[in-house]
Amino acid sequence: MIMFGHFVLLLALFGGAMTVEVLRPRGVPLSKRQFYEENKPFTCLDGTRTIPFDRINDDYCDCPDGSDEPGTAACPNGNFHCTNAGFRPGFIPSSRVNDGICDCCDTTDEYNSGADCQNTCRELGRKEKEELQKIAEIAKEGFMLKKQLIQEAKQGLEEKKSKLGDVQNSKKDLEANVEALRTVKETAEKPEKEAKERHLKAWEEQKAAIRMEKDKARTAEVFLELDDDSDGFVSVAELQSHPELDPDSDGSFTEAEAQGLLGGVDQVDTVAFETVWNNIKEKYVSESNADVPPPGETPQEETQDTTSDNDSENYPDEDIPEEEDNDDEEDDEDDDMDDGDYKAPPTMRTDEKKDEDDEGPMPPYDQETQALIDAAQKARDEFNEAEKSLREVEDQIRNLEKEISFDFGPSSEFAYLYSQCYELTTSEYVYRLCPFNKVSQKPKFGGSETSLGMWGKWAGPEDNIYSVMKYEHGTGCWQGPNRSTTVKLTCGKETIVTSTSEPSRCEYLMEFTSPAICQDPSSIDSGHPDHEEL
Repeated sequence: MIMFGHFVLLLALFGGAMTVEVLRPRGVPLSKRQFYEENKPFTCLDGTRTIPFDRINDDYCDCPDGSDEPGTAACPNGNFHCTNAGFRPGFIPSSRVNDGICDCCDTTDEYNSGADCQNTCRELGRKEKEELQKIAEIAKEGFMLKKQLIQEAKQGLEEKKSKLGDVQNSKKDLEANVEALRTVKETAEKPEKEAKERHLKAWEEQKAAIRMEKDKARTAEVFLELDDDSDGFVSVAELQSHPELDPDSDGSFTEAEAQGLLGGVDQVDTVAFETVWNNIKEKYVSESNADVPPPGETPQEETQDTTSDNDSENYPDEDIPEEEDNDDEEDDEDDDMDDGDYKAPPTMRTDEKKDEDDEGPMPPYDQETQALIDAAQKARDEFNEAEKSLREVEDQIRNLEKEISFDFGPSSEFAYLYSQCYELTTSEYVYRLCPFNKVSQKPKFGGSETSLGMWGKWAGPEDNIYSVMKYEHGTGCWQGPNRSTTVKLTCGKETIVTSTSEPSRCEYLMEFTSPAICQDPSSIDSGHPDHEEL
């Protein structure tokens, strides 16, 4: 039994309507009516076979593609066409025909199931029309705003180009100023350097004289210490009384070794002792410090006691060397703490070191030298300030050139987004989009910011490339890729982030509305056909 549907075509004509009846099998769209001619054999749409026309919609699947049963559920791969007069036509799988569930808003899919279906097509069409009108109104207003943005971008571009020219001119003046101040600086630094070198040389000579005098005094002092019998000579036996002078440190300071230190003689006077002193002063320990063991010779028992007893109890006050300054003291304390609060026994500083300490700091510069230093420092400050100003201008030029050459759309309509940021707060995070710069997220209740990507490129389809932004190379996910964000732009009167999601791990999707993406409504096909299938 062939099941036909009686369908009509509604044409809007000068405010009226004309209804035309179109006869075709149930479930067949008007676009395929020509393949279903009554009383003629039917060829399956895939061309596999031809069957008598009376086998159309006979509830038995003859064609592999299901095209012979558009109005029944006989073929698992068939499609039923919902005319949906007053709304949008559509297709449903044939398996849903007469299944007791209303799928088509015009109820045509349940023609023989007994289901209580209501035709809702007109109501759906009315609501869709209202929604489309709202969208069209938004698009219209958005496009008006877009035209303003284009005008402002054009004006802004001209201003930036003009500013770039002014800044480039000022750069030339700054470069000339920097070179002039460089010459002034170098001219001032030359006499400064010479005066400082003279002062340092005089100080070194003064220190050398002081050290020489102290060394002579120390030589005489040690000579008297070693000359036990006060005969005016230091003998081999007297030198042997100081075992720390043993050349090979084998624990046996022999007469031959002592004689070798004296220059091969048995005794020396004060004049000859000056040469001997130069050879032994690094090891010599004054008799006044003889009770303190030299470094490395502290008995093991004393070392163990040191770790448990207070330093002031182990060593008399006069044997504890004074700290050179507060900074050294603090450093020593820090080191000691790192070593488990262990303080090593005080080592004996050589007399030469004491002498150097006694020399004191370098004296201040004389008035003439200080004046040269002040003049050179002033020249350096002025030069540094001029160089800083030049660097700032160079940065400004780079930024202007980058902004002028940046791709802000066919008419620079997206230029207003530059240097702006937009936020969306969710229950957990605050998302921040800074167009042409970066995307980030931060926990709502405190925590560090995570980069979701840096500006990459426009990534929309070829016919609408400016509809999608791509941000790449964000913070890496744990054992995963770097985060990235795709920003989908839609037409709107406001510039706001409307939603965020993470459809794939570490890949974020952000919805962003802007009037800059709105198209001219007059150039957009409304998508409504000139007629409705009934």
